[in-house]
Amino acid sequence: MDTLTDEQQQLKQQFTVERGYWNDFWNGLLTLSPEFFKAYLEFSTIPWRSGPLAPKVKEFIYIAIDAATTHLYEPGLRIHIQNALRYGATKEEIMEVYQLTSVLGMHTCTMGVPALLDELRTAGRGAELEGELSPEQLDLQARFTENRGCWNPFWDGLLRLDPRFFKAYLEFSTIPWKNGPLEPKVKEFIYIAIDAATTHLYEPGLRIHIQNALKYGATKEEIMEVYQLTSVLGMHTCTMGVPVLLDELKRAGN
Repeated sequence: MDTLTDEQQQLKQQFTVERGYWNDFWNGLLTLSPEFFKAYLEFSTIPWRSGPLAPKVKEFIYIAIDAATTHLYEPGLRIHIQNALRYGATKEEIMEVYQLTSVLGMHTCTMGVPALLDELRTAGRGAELEGELSPEQLDLQARFTENRGCWNPFWDGLLRLDPRFFKAYLEFSTIPWKNGPLEPKVKEFIYIAIDAATTHLYEPGLRIHIQNALKYGATKEEIMEVYQLTSVLGMHTCTMGVPVLLDELKRAGN
């Protein structure tokens, strides 16, 4: 790696001050395209300059989008765990971020079940899925509403098709809501981040969790900051891609 110029050193220092850390994978981008690095620095530090969320909560957002099954980006995950711990996060809080983020896989059902129900009706096989919910199903609905603080009609289909699976999901998804350390609106911020991330873009869940966050007292500024933090996800094109490019340039003798 070439020695950084004075301008590049200044950008490195500014990044370290404003973002609170430095990692060597930034050196490559800083060397190859300091103008682009400078633009990213300005873009990514907006929520760090005046945003309302506590620093460790900002890091929880990064942890969630890096650990989500739609991304699984370990280099960033490690950095943001280190940062969160430095800002006073506990292992219980970070584990709760993982627990909340782990429910992302359930969108297989929240998206897939309505499609299945539509096709069953089209095929003339949906009659058994109509009518009133059974007492068992009504009890599960009430428990979900109590434990998770909300209900959406798209759960009705799964409840009708497989109440046993719904019950298992209910138990799985409510663990962090029973005794987790994060306040409810922060839990909803985690859901908002993983639903709004460019690796997922799941609007039905996003709307529900915005509604819930507002109910728990979130402000528009806080939710906008979640969006701002999540928007930097695209930069992993460079944090992953630039080291590969540098390796290949070295291999090619350039």
